[in-house]
Amino acid sequence: MIGVTFAGEKYCFNCHHKYKIGDKKNDTYEFEIDLQTNKLSVKVKEQISRKDTGLVSYILFENNKILVDENRKSKYKGPYPSHSIGKSLVSLVTGYAICGGYINHTVYDRIDYPTVAGTLYENQKLINLLNMQAGDDKIVGQRIYAWDNPYKGKGPNLNTIPIHKVMKKYFKGVDGLEPGTYYNYSAMTTNVIMNYVIYKTGDDWNKLLHKIFVEDAKVAKRVYFHKTLNADKGNRKSGEYGRYSFYADRYDYLRIANMMMNHWNNDTCVGKYLKTMYENRVDKQFSEYSKFRGNHSATQTYGGQFHFDPIGLEDRPILMMDGAHGQQVVIDFDNNRIITAHSVERNYDYYSLIYLQLGYKVKPKKCGDRDSMGRVIECPNPA
Repeated sequence: MIGVTFAGEKYCFNCHHKYKIGDKKNDTYEFEIDLQTNKLSVKVKEQISRKDTGLVSYILFENNKILVDENRKSKYKGPYPSHSIGKSLVSLVTGYAICGGYINHTVYDRIDYPTVAGTLYENQKLINLLNMQAGDDKIVGQRIYAWDNPYKGKGPNLNTIPIHKVMKKYFKGVDGLEPGTYYNYSAMTTNVIMNYVIYKTGDDWNKLLHKIFVEDAKVAKRVYFHKTLNADKGNRKSGEYGRYSFYADRYDYLRIANMMMNHWNNDTCVGKYLKTMYENRVDKQFSEYSKFRGNHSATQTYGGQFHFDPIGLEDRPILMMDGAHGQQVVIDFDNNRIITAHSVERNYDYYSLIYLQLGYKVKPKKCGDRDSMGRVIECPNPA
């Protein structure tokens, strides 16, 4: 993915060292396919065929069957980038670490992490980090600045610097806001969580990743988390270099989401973790929401690195993930439905392809109101 710039950084698969998870081919399962021909499938095909939409992959999976499946060649050669969907997958890894006994406290307790000593992240409650309420607003994050990863909105991208150096240079001795007060979408917060899990799992870090993605999700191909180490600057054998950026095959994103749905529906330990994130979600406090720009803008709450409560669909748990340039994963638990979309630009019809497919009902206009063209709707003649 050469030439795509995001928040001042050129994103490409081989720009950084990676945590390699699984083999090039792994034991997996195949999806049952029952492709439908309907308004949605026609719309998806039209959107995929137009390069100006940016859409390169779309899958609708419902009741254990793939109903719609379209993709095209793009500059994503090899595994697809997740961008901020990787933040949500860090939370999944955290849930596994808790259930595996590596983190020997609840999400409501404080972290014990020497790397962040003397910073605003020291002794934070894990739930505040998971909910993006760390109080790091004045240093990094979207509540004050335009981006989630540069230092104070315009400095270096903190995703590219090992956490020891970041803490020492930018966070040591700097006070933060009261944790648990404001939702502040911050890449640094996620990387603190990820590196805390690396610290707690120790030599079992790679083993845990293998358990999650290869053994349980049964990904067909190798998947990856990036490291903060640049590829041209050497790769140290040990250290806390966790970075949430994640790469996987388009079908393996579906396998990971399907695993999460099964955990939720079967009330496993990981399923209970996901439900705890839902039960402890916080208000995003946005001034406005939109059904047209993606999961991040459409959802009113955030819990455990996941987006919840899309406007008009607050009556049931729908877990949503969102990544830059239009990467989307949606898990509608009550309807056993998963939608995945990948794109190179966020120009496709999100409302039709994702939002309406979750059961959002367009309320009919009343007579006397104006329709979408601005025309007054006439009332019926009483005669």
